Amino acid sequence: MRLTRDKRVIIPLAGLAVLGLALTGCTGDAPASSGGTAAAGCEDYASYGTFTGSPTVSIYSTIVDVEADQLNQSWADFEKCTGITIKYEGSQEFETQINVRAQGGNPPDLAIFPQPGLLASMVAGGYLKAAPQSVSDNVDKNWSADWKKYGTVGGTFYGAPLMASVKGYIWYSPTFFSSNGYTIPKTLDELNTLTAKIAADGKAKPWCAGFASGEASGWPGTDWIEDVVLRQAGPDVYDKWVTNDVKFTDPQITKAFDYVGNFLKNPAYVNAGFGDVTSVNSTTFQDAGLPILQSQCAMMHQASFYEAQWPKGTKVAEDGDVYGFLMPPAAAGGAQAVTGGGELVGAFKTSDQITAVQTYLSSALWANNRVKLGGVISANKGLDPANAQSPLAVQSIKILQDPNTTFRFDASDLMPAAVGSNSFWKGIVNWINGDSTQTVTDFIQSTWPTK
Repeated sequence: MRLTRDKRVIIPLAGLAVLGLALTGCTGDAPASSGGTAAAGCEDYASYGTFTGSPTVSIYSTIVDVEADQLNQSWADFEKCTGITIKYEGSQEFETQINVRAQGGNPPDLAIFPQPGLLASMVAGGYLKAAPQSVSDNVDKNWSADWKKYGTVGGTFYGAPLMASVKGYIWYSPTFFSSNGYTIPKTLDELNTLTAKIAADGKAKPWCAGFASGEASGWPGTDWIEDVVLRQAGPDVYDKWVTNDVKFTDPQITKAFDYVGNFLKNPAYVNAGFGDVTSVNSTTFQDAGLPILQSQCAMMHQASFYEAQWPKGTKVAEDGDVYGFLMPPAAAGGAQAVTGGGELVGAFKTSDQITAVQTYLSSALWANNRVKLGGVISANKGLDPANAQSPLAVQSIKILQDPNTTFRFDASDLMPAAVGSNSFWKGIVNWINGDSTQTVTDFIQSTWPTK
């Protein structure tokens, strides 16, 4: 199954400001309807209006398979109560095809963008419409100003936030850890020590990993680097790295590469169940964690959304088959620092029914409806964490809603596309295949746009 968070090829874009996040949420009103009478039991949807003539709103995104089914469930009551039919289409080629469709004059009504940069490129091409006032009001009321800025280009607001993810989880088997006396590391040095001990014990490889993702192969490795940069160098350096004020060749960045390389380029530490170090590039990120269930590997680094990849019946809990702990800080007692991602909803067309759908998708009502179905979380402040379907999802929502969390949006999603979704991905693949840190960071830096 392809995930909505699967980063893929995106179109080059103008520069995008780098912003820290303090995460919140929303609820709100909708535009006047075009007439009609709401069905019984539709009180929650009354503000969105009722529409006659069965108008249709099309939505296009990267979200496929089970998650696509859950999206359709999340607006089923909205459709019944408003009279609007939502025609959803998910595609693994979204990032390429959205540009083709926009240029060809055949865009969807709405698109769910997995990267702020892709939304900005559509704005730069003159394809997207400014968000309607009802959506802007929702975001102003219930989301942080930083989240709104990710959907703002040139001072105009285009895209409301939708779902979110917490990256930097290290997935493991609680039973395997407890039976072998392993404890959750509290610092990056302790993670090193734990890795070495697991390898020395010889009961499993410490790590399994998978960077294969079609045209986007390599992105799971960029997430590794980003997590370590944020923890080792701190948020200020992280922000400057995204804007090229700190180069890929800077010692603070190469230090992060070398830290990750200690795990992923060491044949004694990877790649359990799949092969040698280079098998990291041929193993899909979806399959990467599965050897944990067979006690072939002890740990796998991946975001909160990986929960949807475990086989049906897998218990995700501290006393379950698998669980996750956040990559620890560089120093004991350090501030909680996480990277993450999310989606933005933008419109290619305008109408009352499109505005009603946009407004619903920016509401706490939608967030709660969707999260109840499982597999995703949101940074929406109006989201009740109790609606999450697992302890890890509840934990992730609380992290996102905690004002003391140091949160940064995925760096590669904010870098120019020539780097963030091109040379950074390719460089990571070459790095796993044997290129040195210096060779790879020199290559990535050389691709940074000069204008």
